[in-house]
Amino acid sequence: MDWTALRNFAMLRGQLRVSLTPKCNEKCWFCHNEGDVPPPFTHLHRDTRPREREMATEDFLNVLGGLMDAGLKRVYFTGGEPLMSPLARQVLTRLPARGPDATYTLITNGTLVRTHQEWLSTTALDKVKVSLHYFSDASLKAIANTRIGIATILDGIEAAREMFERVELNTLVQRENEHELHDILAFALDRRMPVQFIELVDTDFNAGRKGSAIGAQGIIDHLRTLTSDEEVEVSGVGQGRRIFRIDGIDIDVIHRELGRHHIGQCGTCPVKPKCVEGFWSLRVDHAGGIQPCLLRDDLRMDIRPLLDDPEAIPAAVARHVSAFTEGTL
Repeated sequence: MDWTALRNFAMLRGQLRVSLTPKCNEKCWFCHNEGDVPPPFTHLHRDTRPREREMATEDFLNVLGGLMDAGLKRVYFTGGEPLMSPLARQVLTRLPARGPDATYTLITNGTLVRTHQEWLSTTALDKVKVSLHYFSDASLKAIANTRIGIATILDGIEAAREMFERVELNTLVQRENEHELHDILAFALDRRMPVQFIELVDTDFNAGRKGSAIGAQGIIDHLRTLTSDEEVEVSGVGQGRRIFRIDGIDIDVIHRELGRHHIGQCGTCPVKPKCVEGFWSLRVDHAGGIQPCLLRDDLRMDIRPLLDDPEAIPAAVARHVSAFTEGTL
């Protein structure tokens, strides 16, 4: 089988994002839920539900193994909140062996890390990335619409640090947390944790909150008062980013002014004007779908008919990616 498209994607730092569940114990207003219906929307519209789970533990493991054998290297486990999935422990404690240049990352809101610490410590995860978009109970309530306190999340971060050498933060910059961005940065630097500040990605689900989106220039200006070590990365896939180094710690800023990387099918895409990502990840969802684009559900490929034949999955995905990158999908 010709794996060229998948290996080229991997060389450009493309991601494989595996959504274990669409469920979450937070309802962040900006959530895109990896292309499924997000929690804040289902909270307001009870008759609209996410896709039903079709994937079993073995299905996830077979898809992972096949796609990594075909050349994908960077695997991220997401949700929803992935630790709410009944399959999380079964999948994460049985991850396929991977080469030295491949990585497994858990993306979590941090609320359940302490609860699952015992078995999480036995996994082959290389890194935990905690979404920290708030730094007080007030901003947590405003952004995530939850009764969970910020202390639970900060304790989850400490629990992750007790288990894993690499723990990172990501923060979506917005009006609701603009006053706390410096505090989040100081918290990360004090614990020598990298942090990524991200500008908003527009989706149909958060169209009503456009006033909350702010640019990253404010945090960029602040970082420039702390260091002169700055570089720009615009190669690979996804959005361009600025990288600041402070005492050996990388602070990334995903900055839309640096452009985006569109290829293949993106050239004639009807939603290209509002897309800030381009093709930067393959998303495997719990309902048995794979899609190369967050904003184009019509490009989602149903792999359920292939689940009984694991060797057929990477071949089908490779053809799908080839057609996308060649603009013939």
